[in-house]
Amino acid sequence: MKKLFAFSFFFVLFLATPLLSSAAPIYAPFEVSGWIPYWRTELGTTDTAKHFGSVIEVNPFVYTLRSDGTLLDNGKINEEPWTSFVKSAKENRVRIIPTVMTSNSALVDSILRSPERRTAHIKVLVDTVYNNGFDGIDIDYEGKYASTRPYFSLFLKELYAAIGNRWVMCTIESRTPDKDRFNVIPPNIEFANDLKEINKYCDRVRVMAYDQQSIDLRLNDSTPGPYSPVADTRWVEKVINLMAKDISKKKLVIGVPTYGYEYEVTAYSNAFTYDLLWSFNPGYAIPIAESLGIAPTRNAAGEISFAYVPTTTPSAIPNSPHVPLIAQALAAGFNSNYTFRMMWWSDAQAIADKIKLAKKLGVRGVAIFKLDGGQDPNIWGILPKR
Repeated sequence: MKKLFAFSFFFVLFLATPLLSSAAPIYAPFEVSGWIPYWRTELGTTDTAKHFGSVIEVNPFVYTLRSDGTLLDNGKINEEPWTSFVKSAKENRVRIIPTVMTSNSALVDSILRSPERRTAHIKVLVDTVYNNGFDGIDIDYEGKYASTRPYFSLFLKELYAAIGNRWVMCTIESRTPDKDRFNVIPPNIEFANDLKEINKYCDRVRVMAYDQQSIDLRLNDSTPGPYSPVADTRWVEKVINLMAKDISKKKLVIGVPTYGYEYEVTAYSNAFTYDLLWSFNPGYAIPIAESLGIAPTRNAAGEISFAYVPTTTPSAIPNSPHVPLIAQALAAGFNSNYTFRMMWWSDAQAIADKIKLAKKLGVRGVAIFKLDGGQDPNIWGILPKR
């Protein structure tokens, strides 16, 4: 790793403590980090600040790209509550590395393809880090064109050189094995991310191993009943094993979700269709289940879900024991074209399963999206202490 200050610290500590066989590491071997989104700054910072002993890094999810390559600070990171939060994080030896996010494919391509615009953009990023005393920057440029791939790699190389001894974190899309994505694998598949180049120039590579939904055809076909996971642990393992072929496990971090989705589901004779309605935090779903007398259950993906029939007449809602039976009957082809609602989310147990998987696979750690005060509060009891 290129972080010179860490090397210097180790060397001085070694000389100063000759009785020790080795110096203690500055950062825990297994790392837990998490994003705090700007739209829930107050709740996210308040909740996370109580648990600095569980995280090694916090990523303020605040910056987006303007059309000229400068940054828009959506979260007012130089104001309260961020200023007090950042001060406290530093006192607790927690890295503060803000995220720059965009999903504007054309904008990213136009900035990175031009040497002049790319250089100017890198200067903006480096200045943002040093002027604010951040520990580094997290690059989250999603939905890039495949044709942008070499320019994105060059951008990371130049950013890595320009940023000195600060961290370059890279947040990238998951990659599902082709044999699990397609019944017939298309020829000449191209990707926007060159994983080998990303491995060279990113200190950590956080894989967004969530929003799985229907991408894994093999798991879809082999799982009875409704199935639209946020992140099935079986799928996450496939993704990480594939990406670890090109990315060092010392850098690889599993992105873990804390949220869920509500769908309108229609059952046909041999399949289900899912109309995604909205995302939610667990605190939204649980009161609905309680009002309907439904007990959410652990599903095939290791997450939590329940189904219900929306109605203004409570007596018309099926009793909770029969809701899973309805799903099973629909899967078997009975009462075709039946429509119902399904809520599906990631709770503390699902997150604990991802942590267990990360340790089994030997990767660097997990990155939690998102720490906004709305996640399952039991999460803080399952995160390893550093």
